[in-house]
Amino acid sequence: MKYKIFISSVQKEFKEERKALKSYIYGDTLLSRFFEVFIFEDVPAADNRADEVYLDEVKRSDIHLGLFGSQYGIENSKGMSSTHIEFLSATQLGKPRFIFVKGDSDEGRHPKMRGLIRLAGDQLIRRRFNTTTELHSAVYASLVQYLIGTGRLITGPFDATACPNAEISDISEDKIRWFLSRARNARDYALSETTPVVDVLTHLDLLDKGKPNHAAILLFGIKPQRFLVTSEVKCMHFHGTKKLKPILSYQIYKGTVFDLVDQSVDFVMSKLNRFVGTREHGPQAPVEYDIPQEVVAEGIVNAVAHRDYTSNASVEVMLFADRLEIWNPGTLPPSLTIESLRQPHSSQPGNPLIAEPFFLTKYIEKAGTGTVDMYANCRKAGLKPPVFRLENGFFILTIWRKQPLKRTESQPESQPESQPESLDEYIQESLKNGPKSKSEISLHLGQKEVSGQLNKVIRELLIEKRIELTIPDKPNSRLQKYRLTKKGMAYLRKHGK
Repeated sequence: MKYKIFISSVQKEFKEERKALKSYIYGDTLLSRFFEVFIFEDVPAADNRADEVYLDEVKRSDIHLGLFGSQYGIENSKGMSSTHIEFLSATQLGKPRFIFVKGDSDEGRHPKMRGLIRLAGDQLIRRRFNTTTELHSAVYASLVQYLIGTGRLITGPFDATACPNAEISDISEDKIRWFLSRARNARDYALSETTPVVDVLTHLDLLDKGKPNHAAILLFGIKPQRFLVTSEVKCMHFHGTKKLKPILSYQIYKGTVFDLVDQSVDFVMSKLNRFVGTREHGPQAPVEYDIPQEVVAEGIVNAVAHRDYTSNASVEVMLFADRLEIWNPGTLPPSLTIESLRQPHSSQPGNPLIAEPFFLTKYIEKAGTGTVDMYANCRKAGLKPPVFRLENGFFILTIWRKQPLKRTESQPESQPESQPESLDEYIQESLKNGPKSKSEISLHLGQKEVSGQLNKVIRELLIEKRIELTIPDKPNSRLQKYRLTKKGMAYLRKHGK
């Protein structure tokens, strides 16, 4: 949304100033994002009285910007100029009025213009200017102050500023109760589970003049994305090592920041390969994933807690055949570097009011050890070290998956087998060691259930005769499996699989 500025002035006297001011606003990187300008020169020829057109524009405008000089302007039958009438109309309509007077002295001005300047001075603060440069500087200061006052321009921490149009009724009492229960169990938090919602928000500094701030909505909002659309998390599962279709699974998660973390971690863990051990040391067989859950959770919670919520982008969690990538809109604090993340460092949360409830519920530790723990847990699991990088406005984390090593006559033992790039290659790869049913192929791909996309690609491979049925006479048999054909084997050899 842009604010419309109506520039009112004596037409002939300020012809050049109007054009220059419009060009200045449209040429400024900041102002052009928030404002559009109406000037006299914008009106096309029409069968309408000029004063009617201007008054309609005053009604449609958000800001009345008046340029007062020496001349008063052409008077109507009641002895009033259009500049005077427009000022009175803006006043009656309650429009913000910014008045700029040319010249330090009022000598030599038309008497009625002196009277209009006094009238304006009785109601608001005027600004004087002598040159076009001074006018631009004064207008810039007034418009920036207006943006700050309306909340469109944030000068303090984003999470601490009031969320526009949000009320206490937009806070979920159930989510507050869940938080209090967990915080008391995790950190022995002082507030009881029956503490009133307003008292909890006050204690956590989540109110701005009685209104919920952005952190309050993100933490406990009934529908946070109604106010902050891009606070969602996009989770994708790809078959190969590149961001290419088809996408095996694609979910967009909404809710509070706690919901986003939980849902995103569950998404990744459900797609990872699982390795089940023996019951040698107890009745319960240990289960390991090709990325430890604590590493996945640390990466996702950091992205959600520390991202730049003023960005139009969302957090993206992408699982590939060889790695997990987490794309987080934002950058590092100035005092931190990529290299410093390997060592213990001070905790510098991007959204401190979000970080505090995350700490109280043990989603994070406020000790600057998160990335250090990630390195240690990857090393303990036998994974390559995680990689951090900054690219195109994103802070990107790459976590490598555990890859089985296989060997051929021409392949050294230490070289991992090349990864398939598409679902059809994945299916054929899964059949290299013998026939499999659909459910077995699905498990090999990390899916809990047979997807529609998997059924589609299997049908295509059957048509292309790269795979075949083990019971061709009974295609719907519950014992049906699929195996590679000579054509399918030749395809894999050709592609180095």
